[in-house]
This record gives sequence, structure tokens and C-alpha cells, in this order.
Amino acid sequence: MRKCTGRTWHGGRTINCQAPLLADLSFNNIETIEGLDTLVNLEDLSLFNNRIAKIDSLDALVKLQVLSLGNNRIGNLMNIIYLRRFKDLRTLSLAGNPIAAAEDYRMFICAYLPDLVYLDFRRIDDHTKELAEVKHQYSTDELKHQENLMQARLEDEQARREELEEHKAAFVENLNGSFLFDSMYAEDVEGSKLASLPGVAELMETYKDKFVIICLNIFEYGLKQQEKRKAELDTFNERVQEAVQENQAQGRHRTAEFEEKHLLSLSTIRGESELTDIETKIADQREDIAELSNALMTLEMQLVEQLEETINMFERNIVDLVELFIENVQSLMAQCRDLENHHHEKLLEIAINILEKIVKGELDEDLPDDVRALFVDKDTIVNAVGASHDMHLLKIDNREDELVTRVNSWCTHLVDKIHKDEMTRNRRRVKEINQYGDHVQGELDSLECGDILD
Repeated sequence: MRKCTGRTWHGGRTINCQAPLLADLSFNNIETIEGLDTLVNLEDLSLFNNRIAKIDSLDALVKLQVLSLGNNRIGNLMNIIYLRRFKDLRTLSLAGNPIAAAEDYRMFICAYLPDLVYLDFRRIDDHTKELAEVKHQYSTDELKHQENLMQARLEDEQARREELEEHKAAFVENLNGSFLFDSMYAEDVEGSKLASLPGVAELMETYKDKFVIICLNIFEYGLKQQEKRKAELDTFNERVQEAVQENQAQGRHRTAEFEEKHLLSLSTIRGESELTDIETKIADQREDIAELSNALMTLEMQLVEQLEETINMFERNIVDLVELFIENVQSLMAQCRDLENHHHEKLLEIAINILEKIVKGELDEDLPDDVRALFVDKDTIVNAVGASHDMHLLKIDNREDELVTRVNSWCTHLVDKIHKDEMTRNRRRVKEINQYGDHVQGELDSLECGDILD
């Protein structure tokens, strides 16, 4: 069995997978289409005379205009539905497949691929398109409706993913609701049992409402702080860009002045006939080259100092923002712990009260067997309430630690990258200056005195 992998080409030829516009995989005994994900710019694909029974795995070919699938084993007209996603498809060949013998073959394809221009090497006339549209109108309308619903769902999912990424960038994802609260009880078996005790439901409802409000406060605060960090970074980037551009303009001006003088000097040297004058002018020109290199290096050192000051100021500001963010989040998380502690005290009070009623035989409510098993003695119920409490505190602590770790890591990585980028820029600029100096010096050195005198 052969597979279309993007590297198995007709006649043993290999097509560059980087950005081909046409690919011919005819006569390869291919049974499965796959491995074409890198051919995003492909416009014309031929899979003629293979063993393909299903049209799929072409999603990456968003620019596809011409598709040849003649002489294969495609027998289900529903394969045509898959091709509706290729908005630029204008030419399709399916002759020699079992579906081509279907009575409704041409009408079906014209109805479901209304933008197609050529089918099996024949132009589709307007009359055929009109007949196909009328014949399959109900089916195509229903399909369009389903496609619109699917597109709307995809757009909603994309919007949710983008929103989640924004929340992650602010380090407050899943804090805009009851997610943290719910997660505290998701694995808390004892807590779930205790929640069914008389009087606990109302206590839980009040606790959850207050807890979620604090989470929402963290969430809203996190988004606002993210905007401040982003504004600080944007301002920093603007200052760096302005400083670099101004420095580059000064460097270009100095270089342009030098080049004008340099070309004139080279011309003058070539026109000199006296060796002494030639040597003098060459020496003068070497001094000009050295002077230019020094001037450009001085400009670069001034820029380095300016950018170092800008970077240090940004680093102080961004660190201050992050530290303030962490401090306030920790304060809000402390409120969550205070709520949990208060809830724990109230829950323990209720549990002890129920235990006393059970011992005295005064409990009117029936408890499930697994809940009643917690009330065999005081130690058992106290341990159960305490275990639930500890698990809740651990969830709060873990979420706080995760937030603090991530924002600190982000800050460290950002500052390190800025310093590294500046070092790379400086090294590249110094190299450019040295290379330019070597280049003009080489032009000067090529003026051999003997050749000039000749």
C-alpha cells in the first residue's frame, strides 16, 4: 500500500515542500491521502490514477484551485461535501471513479460546488448550474444552514479560546466564576457528605457567594494590572525604537558625508602621478576611515548607555507592577482563606451539635448511612471536618502559588529577553561598523601604488 505523504512523488521525483504551487502524485498506487499539511500554498494537485476511495486530509490546502482525482476508487457522492471548504476550487476532475457513473453525478456536484467552473475538463454552463440549484435546493439550503451553525460554533469556540488566552496572560484564568470554589469540593468526599447535613446547605450557599465575589475581584484586578503591564511594555518598546532610529539616522548622516568624501579621495588618488602625493592622500584617507569608525562606535556606545538606562527604568517599573499585583492578590487570597476558616468553624459547630443530638436520640432528620458513619464519635467527625478544611485550604494555596510563580517567571523571562535582545543588537551593530570599516579600507588598499604609476 502506498500513502500520499508529501514526499512520494510520481516517477520518484521530489518536489520542494516549502511553497510549491503544483504537485503531481499521479500513478503512485496511493490509497490514503495524508502528509500534505506543509503544502499550504499549493494551488494545483493531481492524484490521478491511484487507489483513493475517500477524499480527506486536504484541509491545509486553503489555496487549492485545481484538483485532479480521476481514475480512483471514489464511490460515495458525499465525498463532494468535503470539498465545499475549498473556496478557491474552480477545476475538479473525477472521471473514471465509480461516482462518475451515478445518474445525478454532474447535477449533484454542480449544486454542492456552485463556484466550480470546470468538471471533468468540461466547462459548466449557467443553465446546468440553474437546473442543479433547483433540483437540490432543499438539500443545499439545509447544508448551508448546518454549515452556518457550525461556523458560528467555531467562531464562538475561537472567541472563547482567545478570551481564555487573555485571561491566562493576566494570570487570572478561571477566576471569573465559581471554578476555584467548585474545585475545592470536586475531590472532597468528606466535604460532599457534610454538605448534606441539616443547616449546611444555607451555610454553603452564603460561603460560595462570598467566595466567588472575592475571585471576581481578583479576576477584574488581574485584567486591569495586565493592561498596565502591557502599556508599560508598549511605552518601553516605543522609547527603544525612537532611540535606535535617531541613532541610526545620525550614523547614516555621518556615513553619507564620509562616502562622498571617500569616493572623491579615491578618484583623486587614481589621478595622482607623484608617489609622495599618493602616499600622503592614502594616509589622510586612512585617518578619515579611522575617524568614521570611531564616530560610529561613539554613537553606538551612546545608544548603549541610553538604552541601558531605558531598560533599567522599565525593569524597575515592571517589577514594581508585578510585586504590587502579587501583594494585592495574596491579600485577596487571604480573604478566601479567612472565609474558609469561618466556614470551617460554623460547619464544625453544626456537626458537633448534630453529634450531640444523635447521642441523646433527639435528631429528627434521617441521615444517609455513609454520613451517619461519620458520627460514631467526636474524633471521627472532627477529623472529617478537618480533612475537608485542609483540602480546601490546599486548593486555595495551590492557586495562589501557581499565580505567583507564573507572574514572577513571566517577569524574569521578559527582562532577561530584553537584556539579551539588546546585547544581540549591540553585537550586530559593532560587527556592521567593523565590516564597513574593513570594506572601505579594502578599497583603499586595492589602490596599489605601482598600478597607479603605471
